[in-house]
Amino acid sequence: MPIQARLGWLHLQSPQPEAMAAFYSRAYGLRVERQGSVLTCHGDGRALHVSAGEANRLHYALYGFAEASCWQAFLARGESALSLELPDLPGIPPGARSCIDPDGNRMVFAPPGMSAVAGQTPAIKALPPAGNQHFALRTTRIDEMLAFYCGQLGFHLSDRVLDSDGRLRACFLRTDSLHHSLALFGAPVTCFDHQSFESPAWSDLKDWADHMSRERIEIVWGVGRHGPGNDVFFMVRDPDGNLAEISSEIEVCDEARPAGVWPHEERTLNLWGKAIMRS
Repeated sequence: MPIQARLGWLHLQSPQPEAMAAFYSRAYGLRVERQGSVLTCHGDGRALHVSAGEANRLHYALYGFAEASCWQAFLARGESALSLELPDLPGIPPGARSCIDPDGNRMVFAPPGMSAVAGQTPAIKALPPAGNQHFALRTTRIDEMLAFYCGQLGFHLSDRVLDSDGRLRACFLRTDSLHHSLALFGAPVTCFDHQSFESPAWSDLKDWADHMSRERIEIVWGVGRHGPGNDVFFMVRDPDGNLAEISSEIEVCDEARPAGVWPHEERTLNLWGKAIMRS
């Protein structure tokens, strides 16, 4: 069984945090507040934190648990990897644990009953529903990263992408019934790739696309449909060049679902057309 945790929010680093916060406010209707050195952007189930630092870097991702039994099972399984050491930043609940993956990304896990739900305040404008759902990382050591997340933390492998030589090029990991809350892409560089907000109806993508058009924000990929996850999507780029996605209809996985295998080709990443190939 997956660990039964859901993504709460991401904290990104940026050399231009004010421009990043302004973009996400405009693109996704988020309220922006400054808490010390951090700009928190939040509203209607969507949240993102930004602070000064290197571009295309994840400062941390926060997952929240709803059930005490799942939290205790997670602590027991991840004992060797988890630490009480936490960044001194706003919003991280007391009692949380963290770990550092092989690429140096920090993951934070919050216990039940703590405020680990993203964007509970209203958005600044009326937009279709969409909430934090998954994110992706590019890595030069994908096999090691997969072993860490599945072997030490208990994430479940939903699908993997193999090249013609049988080498792992991408994988999609779930922490609950939704197909993936984390995707890993083998790439020449190690960096943050994208985050995704999930909308309950794919017809909402039209309204989101119209909103992006009114804001003069270019859709750089999509509308398309991913192979792994089967979700429909489109993506835009933020001021640092990170991709930001709206998606819908992501696959709901049965507990006994075996891991799938996909070929390393454009069609795997977009069944409807062109793809952004991270390799």
